[in-house]
Amino acid sequence: MGMAFKLRAINQSGDEGDVEMSDGGALSIIDIKRIWTAKGYGWQAMATSAVASLIVRPTTTAIVSFYNNTSKNFVIDRVFAHNLVSIADGQMGIWLCVHPVGAIAFDTPTNDITPRNSTSGQVAGTEGLFDIEATVVDDGWFPWGKNTTSVTTTVPGSLAEALVNGEIVLPPTAGLSMSAVSQTAVVTVTMGLHYYSVPVGELAVN
Repeated sequence: MGMAFKLRAINQSGDEGDVEMSDGGALSIIDIKRIWTAKGYGWQAMATSAVASLIVRPTTTAIVSFYNNTSKNFVIDRVFAHNLVSIADGQMGIWLCVHPVGAIAFDTPTNDITPRNSTSGQVAGTEGLFDIEATVVDDGWFPWGKNTTSVTTTVPGSLAEALVNGEIVLPPTAGLSMSAVSQTAVVTVTMGLHYYSVPVGELAVN
């Protein structure tokens, strides 16, 4: 005689819930990012103009900075840098700096005009402050993603991408600064990010 089992799962609040399955008994697994997108949590933002790459490690000036001015948690999915002006074989890489909670990292962050849109077809949102060339605290910069090489000269070139995949989470009043390092400042880039604005009840940061 076979045995019947009922599966239960524990959510982040410690509450138990049923695990869904099909009529045939197959478990249903969905990428949480697809669920967040369907709920309207996914957003993108980017700068409109190109800024010269650094030729040294970033310190207190960022190409772009993103500050969480909400009560939600911002889950960073990816950061990108598009090379708008290049030299032949121009190389660049993305550097990121996570600023801790407390808003002390920014000198009065401003919300610069920038393209934004929802990844679920919602109306444009205004959550988060997207600051271009802000003065920030050097809380520790680290390279992310692979470097990229452009084969063009003086025209738009390659795209560098840091696939963060949720390995950076910004709780309220935390921030993220982004920069690009190249072998010459002639390599100019425009930067942006894709993130999820998730209610703390669905994703707690302890």
